[in-house]
Amino acid sequence: MRNWSEMMDIQMIILDLIHRKIIDSKLIEFEKLNGGTISELYLLNSKGSKYVVKLNEPKVIESEAHFLHSYKDSNLLPKLLFVEQSYKYIVYSFIDGATNYNRKDKKDMLKALVQGLLNHYKSVPDIGWGWMDQPAVSWQCFLKNKILEANKLIDSRLEIGDHHFVLKLVEEIKTDRKPYLLHGDCGVHNFIFNDGRLIGVIDPTPVIGEPLYDLIYAFCSSPDDLTKETLDSAVSEWMIKSEHNHPFLYLEVMIGLYLRLGTCIKHHPQDFEEYLTAWHYWKNIIKKL
Repeated sequence: MRNWSEMMDIQMIILDLIHRKIIDSKLIEFEKLNGGTISELYLLNSKGSKYVVKLNEPKVIESEAHFLHSYKDSNLLPKLLFVEQSYKYIVYSFIDGATNYNRKDKKDMLKALVQGLLNHYKSVPDIGWGWMDQPAVSWQCFLKNKILEANKLIDSRLEIGDHHFVLKLVEEIKTDRKPYLLHGDCGVHNFIFNDGRLIGVIDPTPVIGEPLYDLIYAFCSSPDDLTKETLDSAVSEWMIKSEHNHPFLYLEVMIGLYLRLGTCIKHHPQDFEEYLTAWHYWKNIIKKL
């Protein structure tokens, strides 16, 4: 049962969207969606056309609107239809599909992601790194903060040398990288599928950083098929001119896997053993470089 204030808020938004001719006035139906963890999400249905209204803090809405506008030519992103002038909410097209990820399709999924979104990424002015709505002074600083957060969760589940190793990797990252506008939360939990095929990517939390971050994030976002061959297959589709030779790439995977171990413990601990197996697999690869 929706409370009265929520109904009034969304109904006022609907009336405004009709007035602005963003949506048609006939047969408007709406329902509150449960997918948002922080955002309020509503699905509107107008004569068979579906739209999403998302409400959140202005900085959050502004950064998401900027991301969707910047990559409006990507066939994997919803189409941005309206941005409220004070960034109280945005409206975008609804991507109809399933959120169930089929574990056997990771190689195809990553290829589609690179072709449909990551190859569209654009460099941006150096105005800070990390979260777009609260940037850090450097890419290293952003990653180190995330590593320290993960460290508290992982703790004794890894050897002390593993924690030091990942921090050292972050400290050795080159500082002359070109910043790009990234999705920032580019994992299977934000992917839409149709018959197992990736057709949509939703809910960005935009990050200014290195494009490989989003690819490795997606690669590590499920514990299946975390193999060198699968990652190499995705990288073979890469068109952005950035450093992605194999030794460099594989070291970046260690950072991504470490962060995922922390996320796994917090949100889906049942997958930890699979991720731990992948951690040791990649450690062996690194030793052979």
